[in-house]
Amino acid sequence: MPRPRIPRCLRFKPNVHYFKPQGIPLRELEEVVLLPDELEALKLHEVDGLEQIEASKKMKISQPTFARLLGSANKKVAEAIIKGKAIIIEGR
Repeated sequence: MPRPRIPRCLRFKPNVHYFKPQGIPLRELEEVVLLPDELEALKLHEVDGLEQIEASKKMKISQPTFARLLGSANKKVAEAIIKGKAIIIEGR
């Protein structure tokens, strides 16, 4: 049985829940799901410009966990851009 997941401190709630490439109908697109904690990590590091240690403290998680979230988020966003996939921002 896996270890129970520790709740993360998520402050950012996006107004948008879906991004897609222009000119391609939704029914033809593959999708990538971006989890709320991945989005929070991406925002804190890339948009707010916080170092990983500062950002991990804000989310109340360890720095290695933050680094894994950030890496996962970056990979998903890059895959969506390169391969022309839609991005779904999962709700809380």
